[in-house]
Amino acid sequence: MNIQKYKTYKIKGMDCPSCAMLIESELDDKGINCKCSYAKETLEISGEVVEEVVKIVSDLGYKIEE
Repeated sequence: MNIQKYKTYKIKGMDCPSCAMLIESELDDKGINCKCSYAKETLEISGEVVEEVVKIVSDLGYKIEE
């Protein structure tokens, strides 16, 4: 049985729901399964891709915290 592990991060700097959609889209383009919530200021990812996620989110201009 394959159980997905999810990790949640706080995201700072999102101004609107479109920001969350941009983060999701960029990560999805890289094959990273995620869900970003503007209202909760969170990013939930599955898998072990932490360094890549931090770089992508930072390059988009947002701050990511564990």
